Amino acid sequence: MEIAQYDAIIIGAGISGMYQLHRLRGLGLSARVFEAGDDLGGTWYWNRYPGCRFDSESYSYGYSFSDDILREWDWSEHFAAQPETLRYLEFVAAKLDLRRDIQFGSRVESAAYDEGANLWEVLLADGRSARSRIVITAVGALSTPVLPAIEGIESFRGPAIHTGLWPREPVEYAGRRVAVIGTGASGVQVIQEMAKVAAHLTVFQRTPNWCAPLHNSPIDAESQRRIHATYPEIFARCRETFGQFLHDSDRRNALDLSPTEREAVWEQLYAEPGFGIWMANFRDVLVSEEANRLLSNFVARKIRERVNDPALAEKLIPTDHGFGTRRVPLETNYYEVYNQENVRLVDLRDSPIQRITPDGIQTAAEDFAFDLIVFATGFDAVTGAFDRIEFRGAASRTLKEAWADGPRTYLGLQVPGFPNLFTLVGPHNSATFCNIPRCIEQNVDWLSGLLAYAKERGITRIEASEKAADEWTEHVHAAAGRMLFSKVNSWFTGVNRNQPGHDQRRVLLYAGGAPAHRQRCDEVARDGYPGFLLR
Repeated sequence: MEIAQYDAIIIGAGISGMYQLHRLRGLGLSARVFEAGDDLGGTWYWNRYPGCRFDSESYSYGYSFSDDILREWDWSEHFAAQPETLRYLEFVAAKLDLRRDIQFGSRVESAAYDEGANLWEVLLADGRSARSRIVITAVGALSTPVLPAIEGIESFRGPAIHTGLWPREPVEYAGRRVAVIGTGASGVQVIQEMAKVAAHLTVFQRTPNWCAPLHNSPIDAESQRRIHATYPEIFARCRETFGQFLHDSDRRNALDLSPTEREAVWEQLYAEPGFGIWMANFRDVLVSEEANRLLSNFVARKIRERVNDPALAEKLIPTDHGFGTRRVPLETNYYEVYNQENVRLVDLRDSPIQRITPDGIQTAAEDFAFDLIVFATGFDAVTGAFDRIEFRGAASRTLKEAWADGPRTYLGLQVPGFPNLFTLVGPHNSATFCNIPRCIEQNVDWLSGLLAYAKERGITRIEASEKAADEWTEHVHAAAGRMLFSKVNSWFTGVNRNQPGHDQRRVLLYAGGAPAHRQRCDEVARDGYPGFLLR
């Protein structure tokens, strides 16, 4: 059987894969996208659980590259729900005619580099294969769901579903006895939604997270007109901010202000929509333990005000990390859920789960019967999607071997020893700590510029040098070391206690900020791509 060959293969048809396909076409390169799912959308295809929605403003999240798309699409809410976001991506795909170059139901199992031919051979799970000179990973930072290692997990007779693998068909939970295991971002969203109609909801919490109000609302006609009229300003604002959200940090230090001044700012941020309480806070709250302690005390007080039972409120307040040092879930009446008679919190630190039974869950203290179990237990973050594909580069070395002691990249976009393999939204990339589509566009535009440069000069092999990767990785580690999050166990630092071997912290994110990452990438492009071996 003849093996199909393309100029480039893209792995993944989410937001980054879709845009990269569009840009490759503009370069006159033939491309094929392999997508494991039955349709496009990435995160917004797989995460269909009740309550799933944006926590960055809708109009700051969508693509910015097309005036036609911006003009023709209206967001209905300031923070859109998953169904609307998926419809948006379907609209973009139709507008750009993307589906004709996407092969769905095609999970990539391996990609091996042939040194002599300067080609990659990509093998799919169904045995088919394809070759290309360039391979671009668009696999997502949170796309490999992790189930907890609980005895009897396969024995439950009812539906047992991970939030990141939610089925297309409706899941009935109204009037049912529901268990939710996990209180991270997806857990918070699904809990506050299911609590509205479940006969009884039991939340199994191992570690509480700091949450803050989303304050979502519909977009009225006047706001819609203003958004469309100010898109250039919206995206210019995002380009300037650390995480490319609409929120930028307060240039003052919390410790330089009086308690009254600090409290006034925090009250305002807590009452405003979106990530302001995290991303627009004082500049020292994510680097100074004392400033962070004061902010954490403020948010703890808010939780106590919202939960009627003082003892229960204390169980919902983190004690092992400060506010903002883990990913902050945004919520709508999440804490008020625990005031409802049909909701119960089980603290797994007091009574751990021993096993899942055919009828429900058994803890050290009690047996529970359920009709539905929801696993909101997170993902093998950032590197997980790379680990489940066997990438074999020059000298037949695997990417897993190359990253055995932690990721090592150049600009978060390429790895020494893996020629013509590029990693969108990969480790050590600002896109993993960002309003993701904003950083995706930077990644894709920069990589497209490099590929155009190579095409114009007849360059067929691009590989990061060892020296450049060492220097960039050292810089990434130094940037992370200044931040309090680097001292906390979370997916930011590669720790997931649901997964064996993920109990040691690693530096996965670039914490120097999106503007600094973009500036460095632009300097490399301006100077003719130093740090890359071009042949």
